[in-house]
Amino acid sequence: MFTGLVETLGTIARSASTGAGRVLTVSDAIAAQLSIGESVAVNGACLTAVAIRGNEVDFEIGPETLLRTNLGSLRSGDRVNLERSLRVGDRLGGHFVQGHVDAIGTIESRARNGDWEDVWFLYPGELRRLMVPKGSMAVDGVSLTLVKVEPERFSVMLIPHTQSMTTLGFKQSGDLVNLEADMLAKHVAKLLGK
Repeated sequence: MFTGLVETLGTIARSASTGAGRVLTVSDAIAAQLSIGESVAVNGACLTAVAIRGNEVDFEIGPETLLRTNLGSLRSGDRVNLERSLRVGDRLGGHFVQGHVDAIGTIESRARNGDWEDVWFLYPGELRRLMVPKGSMAVDGVSLTLVKVEPERFSVMLIPHTQSMTTLGFKQSGDLVNLEADMLAKHVAKLLGK
């Protein structure tokens, strides 16, 4: 479980194929604070630390994760959002994020609004029933408030802090992002049979 508040930006050191999966090696000082088996959200996908060497940590990525996330397209030098798992008693400043990515979206457009930035994302239609204006969405693991929700796209407004501390500050139109709808919305939809 995560909050969607990114702790640090890591750098992809290596991404190597291992049969149907991949091993993703991320370089960041956070690696030295991790333990083998610990969960870390990498661009919003919950991954397990399987090896740690100084400032590098390895994560194994299976076929299902490769299918549902943008992690398979990452290359050496790419930046990723990192967040360690939520501990009991921690403040919940974002929203409940499981690290179970629902779909891949695409940045449609970005527009400056003073120091802030309006960003529109294209998304698969099946997520629409889980989204409402002023509701929550995790985009590449970043907890964001939805501003507008339309049938094939939604918008958010990025504050300067989010722009400078996450990958959303430098991703461009056409870039892929991981989307995770609000966990509470998923449960309500299931209970209502929608």
